[in-house]
Amino acid sequence: MLRAAEPQPLPILLQADRLRSTTDRETIAEGAVELRQGGLLIRADRLRYRPPSDRANASGNVFLQREGATYRGSELDLAVKDFSGWFVDPAFDFPLLGTRGQASRIDFASRTRFTAADARYTSCPRPEDGSEPDWQLQARKVTLDFDANEGLAEGARLRFQGLSILALPRMSFPITGERKSGWLPPTLNLDSRSGFELSVPYYWNIAPDRDLTVAPRLITRRGLGLESEYRYLAPRYSGQLRADLLPDDRLAGRTRHALNLLHEHQLPRGGSLQLRGLRVSDDAWWKDFQTPDDVLTPRLLGSQARWSQPLAWQGLALDAYAQVQHWQVLQELEAPITAPYARRPQLGLAGQGQAGPLELSFETELNRFERPDDDAAGTRPQGWRWHGVGTLAWPLRQGGLAIVPRLSLNAASYRTDEPMADGRRNAQRLVPTLSLDASLEFERETDLWFGRTLRQTLEPRLLWVRTPYRRQDQLPNFDAWGKDFNLSSIYTPNAFSGVDRVSDAHELTAGATSRLIDPLNGSELLRVGVVQRYLFRDQLVAPQSDGQVDGAPLEQRFSDILLLGSTRLIPQWSLDASLQYSPDIGRLSRSILGASYTPGPYRTISGRYRLARGVSEQFELGWQWPLYKAEAPAGGTASGGCRGTWYSVGRMNYSLRDSRVTDSLLGAEYDAGCWILRVVSERLSTGRSEATTRLLLQLELVGLSRLGSNPLQVLKDNIPGYRLLREDRDERAVPSSP
Repeated sequence: MLRAAEPQPLPILLQADRLRSTTDRETIAEGAVELRQGGLLIRADRLRYRPPSDRANASGNVFLQREGATYRGSELDLAVKDFSGWFVDPAFDFPLLGTRGQASRIDFASRTRFTAADARYTSCPRPEDGSEPDWQLQARKVTLDFDANEGLAEGARLRFQGLSILALPRMSFPITGERKSGWLPPTLNLDSRSGFELSVPYYWNIAPDRDLTVAPRLITRRGLGLESEYRYLAPRYSGQLRADLLPDDRLAGRTRHALNLLHEHQLPRGGSLQLRGLRVSDDAWWKDFQTPDDVLTPRLLGSQARWSQPLAWQGLALDAYAQVQHWQVLQELEAPITAPYARRPQLGLAGQGQAGPLELSFETELNRFERPDDDAAGTRPQGWRWHGVGTLAWPLRQGGLAIVPRLSLNAASYRTDEPMADGRRNAQRLVPTLSLDASLEFERETDLWFGRTLRQTLEPRLLWVRTPYRRQDQLPNFDAWGKDFNLSSIYTPNAFSGVDRVSDAHELTAGATSRLIDPLNGSELLRVGVVQRYLFRDQLVAPQSDGQVDGAPLEQRFSDILLLGSTRLIPQWSLDASLQYSPDIGRLSRSILGASYTPGPYRTISGRYRLARGVSEQFELGWQWPLYKAEAPAGGTASGGCRGTWYSVGRMNYSLRDSRVTDSLLGAEYDAGCWILRVVSERLSTGRSEATTRLLLQLELVGLSRLGSNPLQVLKDNIPGYRLLREDRDERAVPSSP
């Protein structure tokens, strides 16, 4: 039987000023000693190596390096091959992790496991005067197991600025960024409605594809609660389930809860299934607690189950889908909102394709609309609706010229549970639309702008639409709403979103856009545009000014003029404007003016003015800006040293009409190099005369953890151009062992 050859051990290279050797027994080296084997390096004043036991004993200015980690101390005894032994008074550095520390003794059990006694650990540079670093983790005993990705500290104490801020008799932590079960740092919150909140989460790494976080919490004004999050991930599906329970809210006098479910499943042949459920116990939940980040409107919570399957037939790309959808609306007496209908079910098929020069697209759906929960009196109709929308286009494109004639048919059939406005329970309608969309694009090179050669375009566009009048005010309205009049909607043939209303039209929309483009990188440096619509006759099916359907006929021949402009021609500046000018009143009816100045990283300030005449007038200011940077100490510090820099962050939304600040966010960040402090105060309006104020405080110990409440998502969502401090650092690789 043949056996594989044993791997040959790497040779040991030993050099020094003086060498004494006894064959196969021991070698003694003195003066500038250096021992190497592969990636292992030992330097010392004196070293004794014994081949029979493969042990090296070094003393005097001992330096040990292996796989990126370095150790310095007074005496080392080490089995070279299996890396077991001990090190006295070592100071250690993990450059790949950006951390360092020291101990009274380290015992190496293997290449991937060691124990340190009286250990101190930090990411701050070693002070030259021998004082304590800004922060450090002290422990009576620390055991690191890189194979199990587990660190275990006994008698642990976290010190910050000379003070003990956290003490635990025993704590475990992951060595790398991999997940590991254990207690997470506590979270602290303070707000004007609930008081002080303390949450201590426990993380359970159930399996590589599943985990659970459970966080008991204490809210001083409300009582005890529990938050939990279960996550799972598989090759074809993933999801999470979050639950928040407050068994006895002392302020509200009742039990309160929230559930949030998200599941996404990839089916065979490209199909997909998505489940989303979001429910809370009461209408005031959005005021007292935070809603999920992906919820755009905190008072409108949606739940749905959707299946979709892509198909192909006769050259058409099809998408079949089925869905059930329900909404929970958090109502208020002083500011009620209209709840959308529930759809149980919604069945549809959409497709598009091309036959020669013709382009075809269509959509057909069958819906069952059910009244919202807040309409117990049954004042809104409910029932079934089938609709079909088909479009046939014959685009003609040549160079910079594009002409697209298009014919559309919009059909709908209704069957309601209660009689409609005219007494019928069944009704149908068919509305055709003919349109012609024509555009041109001219280009030229110009050097009239700041001495730079740029490409300038001129892009005129005309849209002619003809839709006959069909009476629709006696039909139910399940999902139609008047579109906002803006640069996107003016080039659409229908003044309504949804299906239940189709505006009649005989109109012409004319506009032009000009752009300046940098030919070197294709970036757009300047854009200006103007557009206006002309009605050849009155529009009888028109929305009201607030978006409601079935408004008075639109008799204004010339629409408001829309103007837009944006530029990045001025270095470090970004300017934009969107204006709506009314010829009838000779004034601007709407306007948005914005400016942003960003001279460098972590330096941005932006302002935006919004006017909707007769409705609102607001000014918004946001910024992230350094306030003060401490000078480096004499003699300098190590790279990445604790040179403190203060940053101011904030956003303020001021109502000029009401002469008050509606929402605000004010804070400061202090980057000391090895730790970052964030203090943020957020004030959110929750009614005409009430607001909630939250205080977010976080201490980030670079290389260890973040303590306190997390304001990072709040800063990213509210401050345009905000950048996370130190996010420019490269992701550091983690060594397999020290």
